[in-house]
Amino acid sequence: MSLTTGSLPVALALVFALWTLPSSIVHAETAPQAAPSTQVVPPVPAGAPTVPSAPAAPGAPDNRADDDTFMLLREAARQNDAARTNALASRLPPNYPLASYVDYYRLKPRIGRDATAEEVREVLRRHEGTAAAELMRSEWLLDLGRRRDWATFEREVGQLAGSNLQLRCHGLLARASRGEAVAQEARGVLLSPANYGEACSALIAQLAQSRQFGEDDLLWQLRLAGEANATGPARRAAALLGASDVRAAQAVDTPAVAMARGIGKTRAERAVYLMAVGRMARTSLKLATVALEKNSPQLSAEERATGWASVAHAASIALSPDAATYWQRTGGIRLTNEQLQWKTRIALRRGDWKTVRAAIEAMPPSLRADSAWVYWLARADKHDGKMVEANAGFERIASQHNFYGQLALDDLGRQVVAPPPAQPISNEELASSNANPSLQRALKFYALGLRADGNREWNWALRGMSDRQLLAAGELARRNDLLDRTIETSLRTRTELDYAQRFPAPHLDLLHPTAQGLGLDKAWVYGLIRQESRFILDARSGVGASGLMQVMPATGKWVAAKIGMNNFVHSMLNDLRTNITLGANYMNMVLENFDGDEILATAAYNAGPSRARAWRGLLDQPMEGAIFVESIPFSETRGYVRNVLANATNYAAVFENKPQSIRTRLRPVQPRERASILP
Repeated sequence: MSLTTGSLPVALALVFALWTLPSSIVHAETAPQAAPSTQVVPPVPAGAPTVPSAPAAPGAPDNRADDDTFMLLREAARQNDAARTNALASRLPPNYPLASYVDYYRLKPRIGRDATAEEVREVLRRHEGTAAAELMRSEWLLDLGRRRDWATFEREVGQLAGSNLQLRCHGLLARASRGEAVAQEARGVLLSPANYGEACSALIAQLAQSRQFGEDDLLWQLRLAGEANATGPARRAAALLGASDVRAAQAVDTPAVAMARGIGKTRAERAVYLMAVGRMARTSLKLATVALEKNSPQLSAEERATGWASVAHAASIALSPDAATYWQRTGGIRLTNEQLQWKTRIALRRGDWKTVRAAIEAMPPSLRADSAWVYWLARADKHDGKMVEANAGFERIASQHNFYGQLALDDLGRQVVAPPPAQPISNEELASSNANPSLQRALKFYALGLRADGNREWNWALRGMSDRQLLAAGELARRNDLLDRTIETSLRTRTELDYAQRFPAPHLDLLHPTAQGLGLDKAWVYGLIRQESRFILDARSGVGASGLMQVMPATGKWVAAKIGMNNFVHSMLNDLRTNITLGANYMNMVLENFDGDEILATAAYNAGPSRARAWRGLLDQPMEGAIFVESIPFSETRGYVRNVLANATNYAAVFENKPQSIRTRLRPVQPRERASILP
């Protein structure tokens, strides 16, 4: 059924009313908000270039008062207190190291209220080319979009047009408002309902109103919203389709209630019902499959296939043995990106290389270019005896230095080799890096304990740098005890690779004897620490893990009791020696518990031993290690295991000074395990 002219105004009125309702936003994990590390780094060699120290810390007598004022200013700006920000900003001297942010914070509460375009432009002109100016321009552009001031928006957006989803949606909305055909571009942008906000919701409504989006487009948006657990976008899509937004919200939040209301009569109502089935499948596959089978006679073939795709997706995440059967029931239905990836993973677990190939080839080009799918498509070619195509695929990613790049090297008969040391950074290069205003602002933020602000400013400075400039900035970070920035900066080099920067090994005097005493591979330990904390000594996770090895308080207490550390209290996790002792001992315990399997032990360190045991317990025969890793149900843990094992392989190449193969850490995962000693 297509949208009728008569029903559209009602649907649009409903969705416009819904714009102000909150969406179910899924927040991405952010870096821990930790103060700069005081870790021990290798001493500066005699005769090495020297640089001035970082800006004075907040406690320095010459700037303590100004720093305190700046912190109050920042908080006032966050609270949109215009009067207080103006008063506080006036107290700071014009030459304050973060002057661009002083001006930004002063004006921020007035954007969208009484700030004139000329006032904003004046600040932008004053701080042109700075991260603060880009931050202000982004906020101003979002406000211009909300106010539909398209003339000013399009004049000012410039290079920021594609910088984030909200601005992209506003840009398309501006063009659609003039009658331009933008539906095809919009389809490539509108893929993440949890991040839509007002801009993308308004774009969808505009495209529906102008008939650029038809019913199929809106049904696709409803389907994406259900998959992402995004209540607000689901309600808005349902309203545009003429269905009940209340039932759409129930389908996402309380699917059992929505399913009990029945399947409905219209295509939109059935789509809402199928969304509820998909949500129910995440908690009870049995209830979802029974409901879908019972109501199949009332569904079209396309609707049945859509329902089975949602069930198959949920079954795949659960690693259910029935997942492949459910995928077979989807026919040729269009699958979401997440569904295509999970269909591929289940086919890998079954050794179904024909389906692996078909699923990867059905992915959009941007997804198919991911190193994981380049690798597995090459493996499908290899399985089929197409060695020219297979080797071409392996070569595409063999230089990437990541998990799949290392696997590709192995398939090409080559190994991971640490590159020769980079040419030492000269005094001139280091002095130039130290004189970079943006890097200095970043160092000031770190001195204030504002790591996220410092990272934004640091990353701004790196844009357009040459390899030598990046290496110099990485060394500057090392000299300021910011090994996380050293690593992230060095990873951007393209041809000149410095493994001393990319894979640093601080605290070796503590870690080496600890690992050696436990019989642990120190390359694996360093690989895990690099992934856990990037060597931020006092890192804190959102769930309470602490320190270099991100030890949870309960885990620390349990391990301390096991090794006889009778005086343990939670605050001791902040002590470097204690953190390494407890973290390394826990690594050893999980490794022993999983029969020396680094894949399972690494997964257990991240997701918990019970989950790793459960995933292993689903095996009825040995599984190739790389396939087991690819099909770990948690995306965070899947990426974590990949990164830790790739890190460990690179560290081994550095420590042992000889070629390494990642497959030595990827032995087949066995279904058998002995009795657990872990909680």
